[in-house]
Amino acid sequence: MDHVLNIADKYIFSPYVYPASWPEDCALRQIISLWVVTNLGAELIYLGFGALNFYYVFDHKLMKHPYFVKNQVKREIQLGTASIFWMSFPTVALFFWEVRGHSKLYDNISDSSLDMCIYWIHRCMHHKNIYKHLHKQHHIFKVPTPFASHAFHPLDGFLQSLPYHVYPFIFPLHKVVYLSLFVFVNIWTISIHDGDYRIPGPLICLINGAAHHVDHHLYFNYNYGQYFTLWDRLGGSYRYPSALLRKGPHDHIRKLMAEAAETK
Repeated sequence: MDHVLNIADKYIFSPYVYPASWPEDCALRQIISLWVVTNLGAELIYLGFGALNFYYVFDHKLMKHPYFVKNQVKREIQLGTASIFWMSFPTVALFFWEVRGHSKLYDNISDSSLDMCIYWIHRCMHHKNIYKHLHKQHHIFKVPTPFASHAFHPLDGFLQSLPYHVYPFIFPLHKVVYLSLFVFVNIWTISIHDGDYRIPGPLICLINGAAHHVDHHLYFNYNYGQYFTLWDRLGGSYRYPSALLRKGPHDHIRKLMAEAAETK
């Protein structure tokens, strides 16, 4: 994040915001700048890519599903923006620690898992003693839209992102790769909530896409993975996406409705 911080200090904050007595390496100045950049950046990614995905990719027919909540999109956005705001505080604490040189991030490209950790954190969130306090907010939306991607309890969201932030404190990682992963995971999270079930045939059993994640929302105990299905298979929680068993363009909606009705 120091590259982003340097650009922000050069073109946005200095010399227009901070007093001259605050040097660029002032801890308080760095914390404030990191919080503003992180919060605004995450909100823009969430709302910007979420809106594009909702209007141009998301299957709006899913809004006819009986489990689609009244005013759901509005509620997802409200919860998502609030979650990002509160989640930015512990995230900035880790960014600050990295900027101060305490991680193994490096600049020189020649100096040269997460999915498993996220799987088990996510699965732990479904434990009966934890679920009702943290993860239940996200599962209110059984038929999610792209805006449900960040609609969760802030602590829930932070814990599921923690492997990304802890990794560079343990293993060397290039700073550009780290920043790219931060952006990519936010976009990926939006994409697996968009109701677009198109996955190349050979990859259906490998990639944990939107079709898999819809079943996670509907059936609760399946498809916890972030990117891949490997840990779901090893953990016995893999479910072949019901939406991909359709035979016609609208059969997947009818099938989801029928299967969801059976679980009531």
